[in-house]
Order: sequence, then structure tokens, then C-alpha cells
Amino acid sequence: MYYPEEVIAEVRSRNDIVDVVSSYVSLKKRGSNYIGLCPFHNEKTPSFNVNPARQIFHCFGCQEGGNVISFVMKYENCSFPEAVQMLAGRAGVTLPVREETEQDRQRASKRARLLEVNKEAATYFYGCLRSHRGEHGMAYLQKRELTQDTMRAFGLGYAGINGKEVVEYLRSKGFSDEEIREAGIASFSEKYGLTSMFWNRVMFPIFDNSHRVIGFGGRVMGDGEPKYLNTSDTPIFDKRRNLYGFDKARVSRKGNIVFCERYMDVISMHQAGFNQAVASLGTAFTEDQAQILKRTTDKVLLAYDSDGAGVKAALRALGLLRGVGLSGRVINLKPYKDPDEFMKNLGAEEFEKRIEEAENGVMFEARILSEQYDQSDPEQRTEFHRKLAEKLCELETGAERDNYTQAIAAKYHIDVGNLKELIIRHAAGPGQGVRIQRAEKAAGRKKETDSSLVASQKLLLTWVTEEPELYPVIAKYLRTEDFDEGVPRRLAELIFSGLEKGDFNPAAILDAFEDEEESREAAAVLQARLPENPSPEERDRTFSEIVYHIKEAAYQHFIADSGGAADAFQETIRRKQELEQLKRNPIRLR
Repeated sequence: MYYPEEVIAEVRSRNDIVDVVSSYVSLKKRGSNYIGLCPFHNEKTPSFNVNPARQIFHCFGCQEGGNVISFVMKYENCSFPEAVQMLAGRAGVTLPVREETEQDRQRASKRARLLEVNKEAATYFYGCLRSHRGEHGMAYLQKRELTQDTMRAFGLGYAGINGKEVVEYLRSKGFSDEEIREAGIASFSEKYGLTSMFWNRVMFPIFDNSHRVIGFGGRVMGDGEPKYLNTSDTPIFDKRRNLYGFDKARVSRKGNIVFCERYMDVISMHQAGFNQAVASLGTAFTEDQAQILKRTTDKVLLAYDSDGAGVKAALRALGLLRGVGLSGRVINLKPYKDPDEFMKNLGAEEFEKRIEEAENGVMFEARILSEQYDQSDPEQRTEFHRKLAEKLCELETGAERDNYTQAIAAKYHIDVGNLKELIIRHAAGPGQGVRIQRAEKAAGRKKETDSSLVASQKLLLTWVTEEPELYPVIAKYLRTEDFDEGVPRRLAELIFSGLEKGDFNPAAILDAFEDEEESREAAAVLQARLPENPSPEERDRTFSEIVYHIKEAAYQHFIADSGGAADAFQETIRRKQELEQLKRNPIRLR
């Protein structure tokens, strides 16, 4: 749903960020700001800062930041339109309604009806479990040591021994056979008519983020096959894009997500207090599910079975997590097979220790790889080293690759230089090693220079945000194109434009950054604080040096981009003269 900028501005202005955040987080006033424990990562010392004047927040621990809308998006794990709708409802703002087409109305009507079918089916299964018909199911769940509160929290139910019963129940509630079939509750055959595939099974409702039932999983009682049966994909359910238990785990505030293989593992974990546990829905872990986790946490712990199949699944999951920019860790469940068994035998306190000791994903992969080769055989050990090099090549950054190379070399008694040589050979092929090493060194030097420049640019933007009266001074020396492309230049454009027009609004600026990482980076600049109480001389010198640093870098970039073209000669001379003048006459702010 698209909302005009003026509507978003009204919603934002009608929701004071201190009021909104304090409804989620305990805040205390400190100076002109408010502080509290960050809701997005575990901490004991408050580093979460809310600035009422600028209507933005920033955590100096995990670097999360933004305005009131992005706070709600992050905390509620919802989209931008959903956050706007929540805040509009809170402030009594009426949002414009896009005129629906007939196709829109039909689609919405169908979705609503299918959700109602699932809701009524869940009600039927829930009641059946608690009647004489559900005795077998209740006995099974009690044997698994689930409490009544846990069964209620997860809406557990039972499908009777006749697949016709739930169909007749849904018909009695006014649903058509087509709606029952489309919801995935039943299927039609010439021999049996419309019959539910869910019968003689303990039922696990699957909820979306709004706690609506979108599908079911069923565990057969006895020796029937398949052991677990799940709703097929429907207009309201896609097993690859949802997670079991995620409706609860997304607001757990535990600082991590524990990924399990089965529904019972998740339920046992939640019952033991680990309400950050989730599981896939009868399929292998998918990239879509990895993306869901990324929007919620930066720390994923795999609690897969400790057998061979579980190890294989964990290796695959680690690759998918790395592919979306997450680093997974693996929980050691031995001597037990799965989290459910572990919890029943060793309990929550020991599991908490296993979480703290969870093995780094890359080191786990290296260990599993080492077990596949006879380390006493020179040929096999050499092959092991080659496979390690291949694995290390998958790491994105040079720093990450170098750190793991050293750690793995130390653990498996490999000469670190030899391992690096194998990595270079694998990455580039024969004869390319020296060239790559030179390129990496040059890139490293450039990265250091770029990092210093960007830091100067961000500091200057923080400075003008703190003291807008300095903008005319900056405007005499710098233009927005003097800032690096990306967040620094976009921030400079928005800040300078707002100051020129007299409507500078930090909270509104953050709405211009749709990318989450960029929004976080921009918030850090807007919320940063300048060093306190510098002497007038230090203040002048620092300000002048920053402006000179940015202007000199822009001059060098201009020369490189123009390539000595004749028509750029006059501009080159002008820029050079400005630099020399600034060097001779540093800026004085007094």
C-alpha cells in the first residue's frame, strides 16, 4: 500500500517517539535525551538512546537506529505500510484508502473466507482433543510431557478417526466444498467424495505473524504413514515462506533465534522458556526462511538432530544463512538426538549452557570436513586442506577469510602460509596468486583511505546537524557532490536541502532510506554526538581540517575522473586554488 509523503509526515508527527518507544521499552531521562536497555539485542548497561528533539533513536551497542516508523517496523517485524497503519490507528489518523478493483475485492474476500475456514477447523480440532474422541491424542501429548497451558498456547488439537467429520462441521458453519478444499483441509475423490486427509492425528495449527491460522501439521497416532502431514500450499499458505512458532519467536527479545527441525522440538523449547525457537514446515530450510530470520535477528542457532541426517541439514542451512549475510552457530545436543529429548533429560539450564557454547558455523563445517578424511594419510590430509581452501573462499570479506584461515590453520596444525596459498590458487587458478595478493594489498590501502574519508564526511554531517547555523560556512566550501556516493552523499543532499528551505527534519530524512542497512547508517550519523567542551582553538582546527580533507579528496577524484581532458583544465585550476586558499587561511568559527 502506497501512502503520500504528507500522510506519512502527519502519522510521524502525531506519534511522539518517546511515547511510542516507552510503550515497549522502559526509558529514563538523561540530559535532553532518554536512555534504556536496547530491545534489539541483549545488554545489561543501557546503550539505547532516544532523541525527542530529532524524533529518532539509536543504539550505540548494536547500531540499530531510525525514526518512530522504523522502530515499530523493527520491533513488530512488520512492513513499512503495516507500521504506518499501526501508528495511524494509535494517533487517530485516518489513512487514505486506495480504490479497490473488482479483482482486489474478490481476492481479499477469498483470503478472508479461507482464513475463516482454517479458524473454524482449528476450533474443531481443539475441541476434539479435549473430548472423549481425542483421548488418544491427549494421552500422546501428556506422554510428551506437555502442560495444558502449553497445549492451549499452541492451539493443539486432534483430528478424529473419520476424515468426514471435520468436513461436515465446516459445512454446518456455512462453508462451501470449494472453500474447504481450497483451504487445504480436504480433497475430493470419486470414491470417497470430499474427505479430510487429517484424521487420527494430533493437529498443530500454523499461525502467521498476525496470529491467524493459515495451515496445519498433523502427527499420526500409531504406525500410519506419512508420520507427519502438512497442509499443501494454498492462496494463504506457502510452506517455504513461513516458519512454525515464528509468531511468538519474533517478539521473544532473546537476541537470537533457535532453529529446530520439528514442531514438537519448538513446543518443548517454548515450554522450557526458550520462546525464540522456530522450525520449518515439513520442508528443508529455504532461502526465503533465511530472509525472514534476517529481518528478525543477526544470530541464528541451529538445534538440528545430532545424527548424520541432522549434520547434513545443518551444513546446508549454514550455507543458506551465509548467503543472506547471517552467520549461524550449531548447538551440540549430544548425547541426545533432538531438543525435545535433550530438554526432558538435561533441562533448560544445561541447554542455556549449550547455547553459550554453540559452535561457530565455519568452524563446525571445518570439523565435519576433517572427520571425512584420514588425517594420518598424506594424500587424504592434502585433500582435506584443498577442501578447506574451497570453503574459506566462500567467505565474503578478506578480513573474515583471514581470521578464519588463521583459526583453522592453528586448530588443525596447518601452516597458515600454505593454506593461504591454496585459497589464492583455488580463487583465481594457476599463475594468478601474486597478482591477487598485490590487488588485495592495494584494495586494503584504498579501503583505509576511503574509511577515513567517509568518517570525516559523517562527522561533518553530524556537526551541521548539531549546529545548523554552520551550514552557510560549509556551503562556501563544499557541495553535495563532494561527498561519497551512497549514504554520505544522500544525507548531505537531504540535510543541506532541508537547511536551505528551513524545514530540516531528521526523522523525515530517515524515511528517504528504504534499505534497512542504509537507514541504520544514516540514523547513526544523525544521532551521533560531538566531543564535549573542546577549546575554541581545537574546534576551529578540527572543523577546518575536516572540510579540507573532504575537499582535497573531491579534488583528487575530479582529476582521476577527468583523465586530464582539456575541457576540465579550468575547473581543475579553480579547485586547486580553492584548496590552497583554504590551506593558507583555515576556517575560523569564532
